[in-house]
Amino acid sequence: MTTALEAIERLKEGNRRFVAGRRRSGAVSPNRRMRLTDGQNPFAAILGCSDSRVPAELVFDQGLGDLFVVRVAGNVAAPSQVGSVEFAADKFGIELVVVLGHTRCGAIEATLKDLDHSAGNPSANLGAILNRIRPAVRSLPDTDPDADHDTLVRQAVRANVRAQVAVLTQGSEILGRLVETGRLTVVGAEYDLATGEVEFLDGAGD
Repeated sequence: MTTALEAIERLKEGNRRFVAGRRRSGAVSPNRRMRLTDGQNPFAAILGCSDSRVPAELVFDQGLGDLFVVRVAGNVAAPSQVGSVEFAADKFGIELVVVLGHTRCGAIEATLKDLDHSAGNPSANLGAILNRIRPAVRSLPDTDPDADHDTLVRQAVRANVRAQVAVLTQGSEILGRLVETGRLTVVGAEYDLATGEVEFLDGAGD
């Protein structure tokens, strides 16, 4: 069983390899694929954004069977995503969940535009995603009125990550109980599109 701290360190090491362009060999080999046909034992779960530039397995240089990944625009913790994480924690005994946001997130930018009415009406389905982001970012323009657009988006990305961490830990009886008993750790992180680096937020893993 991989502990939360061990899992964070594996993710950090993998991200360092990714940034340096030194991919681990054998991570997606045919032999590895065949070994996984009868089961899986991922060491961490990732709730990440659907953005094509942020595939968790590549960003953390992990292979087949290493990560249980849930992806949705804006890395929001809607019921189906929460249920997926609950499944991973219960089925595989995962001790670490990472909510992974990223710089220049389109869902975040769409939410900010929706707040200042600078965009058209979103579809009902897209609106459902924006509605899960809006509470975390609604007050940011008033809190820092002098912030430029890029700064505001960066603040909103991190605020949303922290909000989705809270949804997982406080909005799920199953996950909340695991966190309270020390069996599960849920942390936030941000991927930088420009550098390729992942920063764990609020001192996670330090």
